[in-house]
Amino acid sequence: MAATSSTATTHLIVGSTSRLHNTRTTKFFQNGVVLTQKKTLSLRRRRSASIPPTAVLPFDLSPPPIDHDLLETVKSEGAKISGEGIVETFGNDGEALDAADNGVAAVDLSHFGRIRVSGDDRIQFLHNQSTANFEILREGQGCDTVFVTPTARTIDIAHAWIMKNAVILVVSPLTCSSITEMLNRYVFFADKVEIQDITKQTCLFVVVGPKSNQVMRDLNLGDLVGEAYGTHRHYSVNGMPITVGVGNVISEEGFSLLMSPAAAGSVWETLLSQGAVPMGSNAWEKLRIIKGRPAPGKELTNEFNVLEAGLWNSISLDKGCYKGQETISRLITYDGLKQRLWGICLSAPAEPGSPIIVDGKKVGKLTSYTLGRKESDHFGLGYIKRKDALGGDTVTVGDNIVGTVVEVPFLARQSPPLLSKSSSS
Repeated sequence: MAATSSTATTHLIVGSTSRLHNTRTTKFFQNGVVLTQKKTLSLRRRRSASIPPTAVLPFDLSPPPIDHDLLETVKSEGAKISGEGIVETFGNDGEALDAADNGVAAVDLSHFGRIRVSGDDRIQFLHNQSTANFEILREGQGCDTVFVTPTARTIDIAHAWIMKNAVILVVSPLTCSSITEMLNRYVFFADKVEIQDITKQTCLFVVVGPKSNQVMRDLNLGDLVGEAYGTHRHYSVNGMPITVGVGNVISEEGFSLLMSPAAAGSVWETLLSQGAVPMGSNAWEKLRIIKGRPAPGKELTNEFNVLEAGLWNSISLDKGCYKGQETISRLITYDGLKQRLWGICLSAPAEPGSPIIVDGKKVGKLTSYTLGRKESDHFGLGYIKRKDALGGDTVTVGDNIVGTVVEVPFLARQSPPLLSKSSSS
């Protein structure tokens, strides 16, 4: 197609493509030609056969200047933004949590860390530095992996995407700098590995809720629906790359979207135009606790090891040597887990750090607390010694707060190996 201008109001359709639609004047990139079209925003699947050699990276590490400020966009929708630029709330936390349960919610997680690991030795490097088996993964696949200390104490869970020239890791904002520094310390002179913190050069959105699949279909991204957790594909918005993946840091359901800041405003508005309810970080933290996803500084600390945190799906039990592997193997072989993470329904507000008590004896510690769906509901996460409580049991938290031990979705989907009868309790 020649370089021409168009003000057509119909959708641009070129071969087999995927598109995000919104009512605004946009530019399209096709075969090196920028096209302008009125009232259509198009997000198209990038096909490797048509990508020139200079455009093989999944996204540009030096994105163009921001021409649509995302924070200004969300401010216009009533967002309250912290001094660090984090969207705290849209004043609709209850509605957003309901959407996560019964509809679809969109969350800006751009404050979460993104680390790019590149170089010819990147797969072997990450295979040796974390718990997942990276050697069995191929381009376009993904997984969760855990960074641990040599004694298997948990640093953070990372959501990994295997791309053509790099692996992208999504980690907590609390650990991004320390993990980047740690990985760089383990890159030796002969290693062909480069570690880059690309958090400020990218934006990250997640879509959660049972209607997420329908939103993807409505955006002509239905080819991702039903794919395995971590599967991701590359598209373009206005000539700028965007990667969309199955699942997110809190759930195997829903989707994650990684993009240039220049594309973020248009993508955000498009998600909302499809019925997604905006969710701020306050509601997201509440959802994290209710879902039971462990977080650094709370459930993931030097006090607890990776198996006590219940992160079985992120651990390969049959790959070769890696950091923490010897301790993990001993814990499994000798059934050495002394405690495990549970959800706890509480009768009143409780302070994280409060002791968990059974029959007058301390058996654990509360690590996170939040109000439930209703103001009369209270919920927390905490570690409890395995021999002292099971699901459905009653415990005391702090002085006189009654708690009921319950399973939580994130931990319920983990698949521990069959050890002994007591180890599954």
